[in-house]
Amino acid sequence: MKQKIILILIATFLYVNVDAQSIITKNGQQLNVITTAVPLLMIGPDARAGGMGDGGVASSADANSMHWNPAKYARISDDMGFALSYTPWLRNLVNDINLAYVSGYYRIDDNQVVAASLRYFSLGEITFTDINGGELGTFKPNEFAIDATYSRILTDKLSLAVAGRFIYSDLTQGQFVQGVETKPGTSVAADVAMYWEDEVVWFKSIDATFAWGLNISNIGSKISYSGTNIEKDFVPTNLRFGPRLTLDLDDYNSLSFQLDINKLLVPTPPIYADSTNADGTYIIEKGMNPDVSVITGMLQSWYDAPGGFSEEMREFSFAIGAEYWYTDVLALRGGFYYEDLTKGNRKYATLGVGLRYNVFGLDFSYLIPVTQDQNPLQNTLRFSLLFNLGGANKATASK
Repeated sequence: MKQKIILILIATFLYVNVDAQSIITKNGQQLNVITTAVPLLMIGPDARAGGMGDGGVASSADANSMHWNPAKYARISDDMGFALSYTPWLRNLVNDINLAYVSGYYRIDDNQVVAASLRYFSLGEITFTDINGGELGTFKPNEFAIDATYSRILTDKLSLAVAGRFIYSDLTQGQFVQGVETKPGTSVAADVAMYWEDEVVWFKSIDATFAWGLNISNIGSKISYSGTNIEKDFVPTNLRFGPRLTLDLDDYNSLSFQLDINKLLVPTPPIYADSTNADGTYIIEKGMNPDVSVITGMLQSWYDAPGGFSEEMREFSFAIGAEYWYTDVLALRGGFYYEDLTKGNRKYATLGVGLRYNVFGLDFSYLIPVTQDQNPLQNTLRFSLLFNLGGANKATASK
């Protein structure tokens, strides 16, 4: 059971405090991974995006647009709909950790759409013990986030959205850790997003759609798990942007290509010297003090890497995806996700398939790691169910 707890913490990137003097290297490169609380908020929740490298900031709108870019909702083709998604987590090791996601939208009129979602991450059943090995009880740690958004068309090509989010993270169920009482962490956050779409002609003969999107997500208060409320961690404020090109090859076939670029807008951990200040804290040798406010942290994240400009560039990650549709009924998808070795080293390929029939949709995705590092989703099949209801809006064109 102790091994299970350790695996859970590693797999969800939670709350790993490394001594200031520790330097970890891999393949001769010094690692400096940015960690935040509730990494749950960065997990792609749906199988359609999961089949395209976990990207979707500019993909055509669907019921799961909340996570990727809520501004896309204003361009969705139906009047209302909802989706259910399920993602097993660490399925190679345990069978009771999973992410469930429910999302839905409703069109107010031709220009306005409201939507909401709930994501719930269960860490399974864990037996806590004291330092002597005595059982303290069996608990079910969990995290969830509730979202709501308002999306509006501003022009025939541009739409904007704002979203609000409540975050709840209960990992220790009130246990004492090193003599300190713990508590569930809570936070509130907001997203600001935009989406631009236009009809174009490709190579003078192929009708096409060009789109781009931008989403700054999880702009929110720090979160604390301590009863003293002294130590607080950043939530994963993230910048996501990128383009999409969809080619309508003929009346039956279409092909889309998309790129998502991501950067966490939180401070980069500095490099500390061996010596300490008068108050016992380590002296920063390179980089900047990460103990700053949320807004300062967002600004500082662009220039605080101890390795300078080259390290700042390594903090960008990329998701490349492609999607082929046949008669708007069958979809085949593929993608690749890249993250630098020193910033987490997530590198994997994805495959996916989708089916649409009347109001019903079904998506599957599968992840294939391309490094020796273990991935929580490897050898795991993710799936989503979608239901699109109401009449189609002729001004939009989404799958």
